[in-house]
Amino acid sequence: MEFTEAYKQTGPCCFSPNARYIAVAVDYRLVIRDTLSFKVVQLFSCLDKISYIEWALDSEYILCGLYKRPMIQAWSLAQPEWTCKIDEGPAGIAYARWSPDSRHILTTSDFQLRLTVWSLLNTACVHVQWPKHLSKGVSFTKDGKFAAICTRRDCKDYINLLSCQTWEIMGVFAVDTVDLADTEWSPDDSAIVIWDSSLEYKVLIYSPDGRCLFKYQAYESGLGVKSVSWSPCGQFLAVGSYDQMLRVLNHLTWKTFAEFMHLSTVRAPCCAAVFKEVDEPLLLNMSELCLTDDFAPENNEDASEGHVRVRYEVTEVPITLPFQKPPGDKPNPKQGIGLLAWSNDSQYICTRNDSMPCILWIWDIRHLELAAILVQKDPIRAAVWDPTCTRLVVCTGSSHLYMWTPGGAYCVSIPLPQFSILDLKWNSDGSCLFLKDKESFCCAAVAVLPEESSDYSSDD
Repeated sequence: MEFTEAYKQTGPCCFSPNARYIAVAVDYRLVIRDTLSFKVVQLFSCLDKISYIEWALDSEYILCGLYKRPMIQAWSLAQPEWTCKIDEGPAGIAYARWSPDSRHILTTSDFQLRLTVWSLLNTACVHVQWPKHLSKGVSFTKDGKFAAICTRRDCKDYINLLSCQTWEIMGVFAVDTVDLADTEWSPDDSAIVIWDSSLEYKVLIYSPDGRCLFKYQAYESGLGVKSVSWSPCGQFLAVGSYDQMLRVLNHLTWKTFAEFMHLSTVRAPCCAAVFKEVDEPLLLNMSELCLTDDFAPENNEDASEGHVRVRYEVTEVPITLPFQKPPGDKPNPKQGIGLLAWSNDSQYICTRNDSMPCILWIWDIRHLELAAILVQKDPIRAAVWDPTCTRLVVCTGSSHLYMWTPGGAYCVSIPLPQFSILDLKWNSDGSCLFLKDKESFCCAAVAVLPEESSDYSSDD
């Protein structure tokens, strides 16, 4: 892997969908860099500090959320002199997103009073009253033709289907939820999944015409759903729950065909590979060095402190994993499946049980078994799959990257001083990895894996 130098950032950063640019917020300035040379190609000045940025799908436009104002500013890469400013006045703007056609911006006002669709082509705007959430509750079909928007009125949740061409409401239907948490279209656009808040375990599958295809409830009288994700192929729906279990439903009968438990003790007959992060101090032999008294260190042991090499150690089962029991008298307990991500080929899914924040579980859906366990020293902050191959990258807030493939796991040290990886993102073609520290960022050029991944040494 090859790393760039560190660049300054003070807020959100993201790759363009076409993988050619990276947008970086530096206070009130929006910096656009080329992902090959990392030279600045555009520099835009906003009216206030940038809180949020999002690229349009065609990578020609980018919006900046200035939520302290509150207002939205949009910019064009092809026409730097073109500007757009959206201000809702007293209603305010709490969130903004692009439509699939890259020519409309959807904003949500404060207190969820209304959702507004703004056109960049003319001055027309469309209002949807009482959106359920600020940043959630809006999902677009993969072909970009329709939008599902969650609303709430008269103490009941509704799904509004809108055409993304005319922005007319095509249909409205009520859903059987107590407090709708979120919704998402299936990858093939044939169904809409809706799940209830954590106080009510309920996952509902609806057809676009409002028919309830299936209602799934794993248990009652307990905290319910914490995370939901469609597989990229659209054949599986993964549901992570507060009971520390991952359940996978199929798209034909909507029945559960796999239940994966996250136990603190892993025993046979489990044959998963367990990779444990360990430190290996670098022992420096200084007996051959001849230094004058003026330059001799007072303590040779202190001179070699801090030189540590990190590697994975393969451990066999049985193994007891570190477990944190959440307090029973506090809200939002740190337990359950808080992180859930599918590989690009839908064969693997990685999970993190928040009661074991340092453990990453990798499940093989094809064989319905646990494929690997990564035992980290620090809590896992992010785990992201390569969009082009079966490769998982993990960060824990340390100065190391952790990678897993079906061939093995390995650690990579960042050659930048005092750089801690707090977040990471892939670009769309899998050639570049974005690594974010508190006030800086760098990128890494990643080699493309062969079709059959070879084994990696943990010392790489």
